[in-house]
Amino acid sequence: MSDNSTGSSGGRRPSARDAKRAARAARGAVSAPYIVRKIPRFEVLGEEGLATIEDNADRILEEVGIDFREDPEVLDIWRKAGAYVEGERVRMPRGMCRQLIQKNAPREFTQLARNPARDVRIGGDAVVFVPAYGSPFIRNLDEGRRYARIEDFRNFVKLAYMANSLHHSGGTICEPVDLPVNKRHLDMLYSHVKYSDKAFMGSVTAPERAADSVEMAKIAFADRYLDPLTGKPNTVLVSLINVNSPMTYDATMLGALKVYAKANQSNLVTPFILAGAMAPVTVAGTATQTLAEALAGMALVQLINPGAPVIFGSFASSMSMQSGAPTFGTPEPALVLYVMAALARRLGVPFRSGGGLCASKIADAQAAYESVQTMLPTCLAGVNFVLHTAGWLEGGLAMGYEKFMMDVDQAGMFHTMLAGVDVTPNGQAMDAISEVGPGKHFLGCAHTQSNFETAFYRSPLADNNSFEQWDAEGALDMAQRANRQYKRLLEDYVAPPLDPAIDEALLDFMDRRKAAAPDSNI
Repeated sequence: MSDNSTGSSGGRRPSARDAKRAARAARGAVSAPYIVRKIPRFEVLGEEGLATIEDNADRILEEVGIDFREDPEVLDIWRKAGAYVEGERVRMPRGMCRQLIQKNAPREFTQLARNPARDVRIGGDAVVFVPAYGSPFIRNLDEGRRYARIEDFRNFVKLAYMANSLHHSGGTICEPVDLPVNKRHLDMLYSHVKYSDKAFMGSVTAPERAADSVEMAKIAFADRYLDPLTGKPNTVLVSLINVNSPMTYDATMLGALKVYAKANQSNLVTPFILAGAMAPVTVAGTATQTLAEALAGMALVQLINPGAPVIFGSFASSMSMQSGAPTFGTPEPALVLYVMAALARRLGVPFRSGGGLCASKIADAQAAYESVQTMLPTCLAGVNFVLHTAGWLEGGLAMGYEKFMMDVDQAGMFHTMLAGVDVTPNGQAMDAISEVGPGKHFLGCAHTQSNFETAFYRSPLADNNSFEQWDAEGALDMAQRANRQYKRLLEDYVAPPLDPAIDEALLDFMDRRKAAAPDSNI
């Protein structure tokens, strides 16, 4: 069967079985705004090892230093705070960054969503699943791999909105290359507001685009933007600030960081590390450098606006020592993830890492097992903000439609795992055991009948039927079933309500900003 044979629904009308499966999935879907984990966190390193990494990170900050490129304002901020500044190199006294963060940064915070019922809590025992981010290409079975367009961006926003196992709309879910670079952020922000009512991320590709994100958020959140008690802005945006590892912050990221910090919006400070190229090849070495780089960025936020929320981010992949290509689903990055989660808890700030990462080019077995080898440590380690939960292919170069649906299914399973073991009277099921007794079955007992719809996670994609039934229904593999599913969801999509006055104000802002400058791909 060719890929194109699944183009719409293969010419097949949905069967009664399809309808029943969809209804069951809808009834059993998790719709909480975020997960509250109820299982312990897994630790791989004890007190001595974690303290050693913290001490070595302080040595990096004090002896080696961090470069802050092309930003005299930031250098002046550090100088006034007591750091040693030589050119663009900043060396911080031992413990300075940690003290700034622990004194000022919140341990957890709430990011508002356009729909108050979807506000997300970030930090503590909360877990937030977020779509993948930043891919210039998309892939599906019908077209293969091609550059992403704004219509793809809208599609993924809609799919994330309808996915009950995702809690957040994300940011640059894919890069719409059919729009000018200097203006596409406006259409992306508008899409998050228009086609979803979940929380979303701001633009970081230039300081003025970050400022546009803040202005559009003010319009979208209207009277919810300011906290009436403090007069300060509520946190309505999370934005990804990537460190240019090793040990460098560039002018673009610094410009965006300053905009969001001054507006009391959250900076997700993430060293983006390919171990062996951008950091040492060892787990401890990569963790040490990651900690030092992140400490510097989060401390800078507190110097700019004490109390502004930050998220400690870690993205570390291994690499092929033969080709230099990044590799995913390998054990070393998982160990880094466990270590960094523990370090974030000791620091007292929310933590971001993980996701459904893979190097596979298509939604195949490699994509599945590499992704779960990252998602399982993500959930066990205690990650709070899981960027790249769904859709990631080809080391992040492509956003896959079928992969997105497969990852959403896996995210639903992790909801159940993180909920832990039910030991309420219903969970103990003693009434069922007493009713059935020895030598009988539990299929017809009252407890089974009252719990059968929600007792087990029901995958909307997995096929557990007989070979004969599977063959009669088209002998579809997982990717082909996912292809049908995302198309059905897009056909059934209904937009969340949006105040027409807010919609009009957003469109007016966009028109004025687009008219102010010629198109540019810089």
